[in-house]
Amino acid sequence: MTLATDPAFFRLLADSYKRLLSSPPPFLEGRDGDSPQWLYACAPACVLAHSTDDDPLFIYANKAAQGLFEYNWDEMVGMPSRLSAEVPDRAERQRLLSAVDRDGFATGYRGTRISKSGRRFRIEDGILWQLRDANGTLHGVAATFSHWLRLESVD
Repeated sequence: MTLATDPAFFRLLADSYKRLLSSPPPFLEGRDGDSPQWLYACAPACVLAHSTDDDPLFIYANKAAQGLFEYNWDEMVGMPSRLSAEVPDRAERQRLLSAVDRDGFATGYRGTRISKSGRRFRIEDGILWQLRDANGTLHGVAATFSHWLRLESVD
């Protein structure tokens, strides 16, 4: 089973969010029940996660994120997450990740990202949080956002 619809990974995403931010995850807002299949295939919010490697690799990207970044699951999972930002934007991205390392989460994130085709978009009001299990073991960092603005079209 991949992490795409793995119930244990889904619980890690949701439960670590609840523990760190003391509120229900916004990517599940309006849902009566929890469903890893729904989050992966139908959720309107983008949800991504990367590993704890020195050069973190994407380990999860729901369909909304795949559509925005223009990569399918097999292309995105295993890709270094730094490649989601252009070189000039990577220092700002690293500062954000350092804040998440220090505080466990960051809210109100705004930043420019790039898709596979070179389309740029600006994330608005993003949230990043550490994926920590009930024992405190770190499994990665996740991000969610529902608002973005396309900055330009690709010729």
